[in-house]
Amino acid sequence: MGLFSALYAFALTCRRFSYAHIKKPGKLPAKVISIGNLTLGGTGKTPAVMSLAQEAKKRGFTPCILTRGYRGKSKGTCFVGKGGKPLMNAQQAGDEAFLMAEILDGIPIVKGKDRYKSGLFALNSLRSKLRTPNSELLFILDDGFQHWRLHRDIDILLIDAINPFGNEKLFPEGIMREPFSAIKRANIIVITKADMAAQGTVHAITDKIRKYNPEAPIFTASHRPTGLAGISGESKGLDSLRNKRIYAFSGIANPAYFRSTLTLSGARTVEFRKFRDHHIYRQKDMDEIKKDASGLDIVTTEKDLVKLKELQIPENLSALKIEFSIDDDFYNNIFRRVQ
Repeated sequence: MGLFSALYAFALTCRRFSYAHIKKPGKLPAKVISIGNLTLGGTGKTPAVMSLAQEAKKRGFTPCILTRGYRGKSKGTCFVGKGGKPLMNAQQAGDEAFLMAEILDGIPIVKGKDRYKSGLFALNSLRSKLRTPNSELLFILDDGFQHWRLHRDIDILLIDAINPFGNEKLFPEGIMREPFSAIKRANIIVITKADMAAQGTVHAITDKIRKYNPEAPIFTASHRPTGLAGISGESKGLDSLRNKRIYAFSGIANPAYFRSTLTLSGARTVEFRKFRDHHIYRQKDMDEIKKDASGLDIVTTEKDLVKLKELQIPENLSALKIEFSIDDDFYNNIFRRVQ
């Protein structure tokens, strides 16, 4: 292990020890489910969080998402949305938090660095809306596997089947946020994008998981394209991509997966431009894309599209809509635990 990864590992150990033996995680008077990663980005966490929130609502819970709002400029604890239209833009909220607020109907989203304080903030606002105080409220902790300040009842760990552990080294030498031993903390494990993985990969990942966690149920999930969304919310079917020559771009952690999904959807990607994850788009970027894509339809991700709403963008630009797809046993397992 290199010097910087060793320093990172030492800081990680100190922080974990502090919350295990000195500081105590805050405990909210409602159930908390965390969804997180062992690695940096790319596991499809945002669609999974949204899907779990929607399923919770179907089953009679009042879900509330607690998110850090990564790279959002708004400070302090605040509502990104209260279940209706977003209360701030993507720059204020962060792209993922804004996307969730825009898509999820009737599901509040609270942004804040300290998710325990965010939960208390939400409780003060939402308690009057509950038929039975706190009993049906369910907090979903976005990107919470390494968030020690808040007690959770279930820890769900996502592992990307396409690039599960990188070079298996800790940050900054690799993409690992924690060592493999952290897998033992997970109550439920999901291998995402399993449909896109090479033959035998899912079995190899499962074997790796079982070395550290022999008991947690393991599920496989896919991130299924469902259609195209325009800047004004209009939708088109996935068949509109078939044999279509397109220019695609993205600023996400795993652009190769996005490109592969476009190909499997029938599109012919003539040119593909990659930006850094969480890239903040400027009008200059849009002008360059419009020029380079002359004569081609333009396709991006939903996470990128929400950051373009205040720019002048080409009329033929749309986003590929992705749905988290997993067996119902996954949800049944979760909701049996929180009854």
